Amino acid sequence: MRGESHGWLRYYYLNEGNQRRWSFYFLGTDEQTNQHAVDKIRQLYPNVKIAGRHHGFFTELDEPSILSEIVQTRPDILIVAMGAPYSDKWIYKHKQDIAHTKIVFGVGGSLDVIAGKVPPTPTIWKKLNLEWMHRLFTAPVAKGQKSRWRRQSALPKFIYRAIIRNAK
Repeated sequence: MRGESHGWLRYYYLNEGNQRRWSFYFLGTDEQTNQHAVDKIRQLYPNVKIAGRHHGFFTELDEPSILSEIVQTRPDILIVAMGAPYSDKWIYKHKQDIAHTKIVFGVGGSLDVIAGKVPPTPTIWKKLNLEWMHRLFTAPVAKGQKSRWRRQSALPKFIYRAIIRNAK
């Protein structure tokens, strides 16, 4: 699995989950897209158990009830699709609350792709491990987020500081 994109992991886990009847909880994206993605997953992977789902546009006040639902439904896999770095920060913040879940990972805009809201990344971009760059060009602003360009513009400065300046 090394070097593969999260898209590959997503399909790997959904295929395995279908065979092994794993349960999934899907957290993220907007309400309509989340529902469409879950409907599509039910259609394509009929043996996957949907433990629950919730859109990703919630407030801090909503978190206790969302976490309670995740804990009560005890999914085998928790998919968090709120985009980077929000998914990672949310997972880290709640790692103790979701510790019972066997697998937890952030999948960026994968639910948007499954729902058909965003077209899949072309194969060449995937082979080059540049799905993020394709997404940057095709969707420079995600709903509810600031410009991806602004966020990605920090990368050259980071590379300079982390690699070039430290090598001196």
